[in-house]
Amino acid sequence: MTEILKLINDKLSDKKAEDIKVLDISQMSVLADYFVIASGNNFNQLHSMADYLEEELAKMGVKPNHIEGYNNANWILMDYSDFVIHLFDKESRNFYDLERIWKGGTLVNI
Repeated sequence: MTEILKLINDKLSDKKAEDIKVLDISQMSVLADYFVIASGNNFNQLHSMADYLEEELAKMGVKPNHIEGYNNANWILMDYSDFVIHLFDKESRNFYDLERIWKGGTLVNI
């Protein structure tokens, strides 16, 4: 899993994502083991990040179970079962504040 999380972090950095965080929520939830949270500046950047991640993970044989919010692009949720990627515009990230809601999770240093 560390290899995949590092790939996600690197690919998000390639697309100039901001404030990338990986939370280990495995002790708190059965939804996933990890949340990856990142911000983008606009609709096009969020789409670009989501498309790039989906393409690069598919090269490793990792395909999403579900993707939500792509058309609105203020919060794109990419569910891969073991991990969920949350791509936010800055306003939505501040509003939903997943880091606060899941504060019992452990911040993973990638």
